[in-house]
Amino acid sequence: MKKLVYIGITFALIACSATKKTVKTQLIDQQTFLLTEISTNPSYGLSEKNPVEVGGVENREGPINERRYLNALAGPNGEKVTYYRAGSCCPVKSKNGFRGIALLDNYRVTWEGSKDTVSIYINMYDYGVLKAPVGFTIKKVASSGSNVLLANEL
Repeated sequence: MKKLVYIGITFALIACSATKKTVKTQLIDQQTFLLTEISTNPSYGLSEKNPVEVGGVENREGPINERRYLNALAGPNGEKVTYYRAGSCCPVKSKNGFRGIALLDNYRVTWEGSKDTVSIYINMYDYGVLKAPVGFTIKKVASSGSNVLLANEL
């Protein structure tokens, strides 16, 4: 019987560890994530139901991760974006939040020549693959030396 329990526990531990994913995020510099892809999902980041997941709250890097993400964005034609934090909103389920709930941060983003600001919803409690939202492009960077590599677990 002990052997059967041991096998069951071992199997459960292996199964749980196999489901963990690692998200590797590169930095251009200490203030900017390196993004490589634009989302094809029209709600990604632009809806509280599909926020950008930058993580970092567990090591007190949540707010800087939000800014690192926004600093990596460019307007539709490569324009420099400006943004401000409009506040917290929108409770979402999160195993990393307080009692299973996290609040999103809402940033208002604009660029030269835009007629209005765009709301981007960011979750600093959970990690996901980072992409630019539809309608944005990615900040161009000069190819130079090495980038810092961060590994974050989902």
